Amino acid sequence: MNRRSKLHTLLALTASLCLSVTGPALAQAPTVIKLGWTTSDGAQDPYASGARAFQSAVERETRGSVQVQLFPNRQLGDERQMLEGMRFGTVDAGIITNAVIAQLEPAFSVNDLPFLFANEAQAHKVLDGAVGANLSKRLSTKGIVVLGYMEGGFRNMINNKRPVNTPGDVTGVKYRVMQNPVFIDMFNSLGGSAVPMAWGETFTAVQQGTIDGLEIPLAVIDANKYFEVTKFLSLTNHTYSMIGLVMSKRTMDKLTPEQRTAVLSAAKSATAVQRQVSLADARATVSKLEKNGMKINTVADVGAFRKSVAPVYDKFRKSEAGPLLEQVLAAVK
Repeated sequence: MNRRSKLHTLLALTASLCLSVTGPALAQAPTVIKLGWTTSDGAQDPYASGARAFQSAVERETRGSVQVQLFPNRQLGDERQMLEGMRFGTVDAGIITNAVIAQLEPAFSVNDLPFLFANEAQAHKVLDGAVGANLSKRLSTKGIVVLGYMEGGFRNMINNKRPVNTPGDVTGVKYRVMQNPVFIDMFNSLGGSAVPMAWGETFTAVQQGTIDGLEIPLAVIDANKYFEVTKFLSLTNHTYSMIGLVMSKRTMDKLTPEQRTAVLSAAKSATAVQRQVSLADARATVSKLEKNGMKINTVADVGAFRKSVAPVYDKFRKSEAGPLLEQVLAAVK
């Protein structure tokens, strides 16, 4: 063998050795899913608890072949921005408030109808059944996959004007609401002044008196320290807050079939865990908020509120998603 032949052989062996070392290493590199949400990463924040449960379940179910990185506090943008990013594949996944999902797929607004669910169990029954499947199918046509219907808890009213015991107590009070027709119509029908506003602007707006208050789940009040800028908490339980664990279809399609199956299984178990944690945290949060100085009252006559918001239901029945409402009402009887 001449010198040139020996050189070629040595180079070939070197290349082969490099491939044998780097090939498996590259194959074993985990797939990363970046998961965002807009609230805090606090221990009792329902979005954060859902994110942590999903992260743990995914990494367990996939044996580490898929890893979930967490991005709280709007690091991936506001909720609408994240949804748009998921549609185009620039954002992998998020935990998004139902009312914001409804801006993209209006049928989701059925979940936000005021005083629709009497308790969490009714909401779970609807979301885990035919209605939830219908909503999931609709959203998939927009390029977003529903992985789970997590729980933000019932939403309540906080403000700096007065406690809310009757619909009349809402009259004239400026409430921040999500940029969603159902919430705008609800507060307007109660005589309040609905002010649509992005979440990232809300704390400062309350602090500066631009708005008088907002409606919000208990755990989010605590995790984001709204007790520092509002006086009154009225337990109206006016809307059950579903928070959707959703993923870009483009991201889902990049996973192997085995990974997709594992991620869906992980999402199901994480949703169950998150719901349990959210309910327990909400119950503990009321006394904590009272200790932090909030004046808390329970609404005695929900019937008066239901009567006031009847026009919101009438309007929804006339929409394209009207039949979904009848499905929900039949399911909660």
